[in-house]
Amino acid sequence: MKKSFFAMAAILGLALTSCSSDDNNKSDENKSTFVLKVDDLKGNINDGTVTLDPTQTYTLTGGLVVKGGATLIIPAGTTIKASATADPTSLFIAVERNAKINVNGTAAKPVIMTSAKAVPTEGSWGGLIIAGNAKVNTGDNGTSEVGSLSYGGTNNTDSSGNINFLKISYTGSKFSTTKEYNGVSFFGVGSGTVVSDIYTYESGDDGIEFFGGTVNATNLVIVNSYDDSFDFADGWQGSATNVYIKGVSKAAIEGSNNEKSPGEATPVTTGKLVNFSIIKGGATFLADEKTINFKDGGGKQAYTNFYVDNDMPSALIKISSTDAAAAKNIADGFFTIENYSFGAAMTNTTGPKLSGTVGAATGAGAGAELPSWANWTK
Repeated sequence: MKKSFFAMAAILGLALTSCSSDDNNKSDENKSTFVLKVDDLKGNINDGTVTLDPTQTYTLTGGLVVKGGATLIIPAGTTIKASATADPTSLFIAVERNAKINVNGTAAKPVIMTSAKAVPTEGSWGGLIIAGNAKVNTGDNGTSEVGSLSYGGTNNTDSSGNINFLKISYTGSKFSTTKEYNGVSFFGVGSGTVVSDIYTYESGDDGIEFFGGTVNATNLVIVNSYDDSFDFADGWQGSATNVYIKGVSKAAIEGSNNEKSPGEATPVTTGKLVNFSIIKGGATFLADEKTINFKDGGGKQAYTNFYVDNDMPSALIKISSTDAAAAKNIADGFFTIENYSFGAAMTNTTGPKLSGTVGAATGAGAGAELPSWANWTK
């Protein structure tokens, strides 16, 4: 009996030792050589997994780049503030191809990325840039205009992680008039990436932009963008559902196919845009490129449940007189709006094929008012 007991104990001890050893190895596999500093957040995360501490407020002092094979986890309630004194163009967070970022905010505890300036303004820092392996009609190995990330490929289901409940503000610093950050930029990001509940505020350029890829997004609030609010181009084949836009400088939506080959580049931009509310905002916002800028061929754009407030310009769309590819896509019926409400000031709706109910569309959920699903942004 005693021999049997000791034998069983020995076997159990070996099993426990084996489990403990496996657990340690798993832990070792996830360790990173990156040195995390609360007051000096910058550099390359080359390996492993780095998890921020939600009880700390991090100061971003330079570019933070998640390199291929590494993962950055940002728990709910984490705050990152971009340095008040560093060059604004040097301050950004970037995620390379084959890397992952997990922004794990909640409605009660969103992740916050903002400026540390006492009185921040648009352009106080760069923004968030994510690169993936999905198809782009500018080539499989492009380089992002900011962050110098390689992007594009053939894996349309690629995952760069997830972004949930993110407040990102005072972004869009500029290198020049043609090279500047957005609030959040997606370069060739695949459909395996989960994107929901993003609030961008006071972006010096676009609020959110998609450069090709297949990623889908839901529940976006884009307020006060100083170029376009929502932008997609270069063969984006995705959807955006529940989008509330207010404070429009240029276009509320800019949709393009390809700047250099507007009618030939494939895959053709194919955007499904569902439940949109568009409000120009105060007098400082001009919306001088209209509600929709159908540009560089435009591709295929299908809108459903589309609300445009009375303060937007009288013409619904902007289209260049020299953009033959865009004109052809419109003539071929590839630009549609089904179920819509346009303010009385909108007297020129030439362009898209209109169908469905008129005047009953609620857009993002409550017409010009902030929808209930976006109450977490208040």
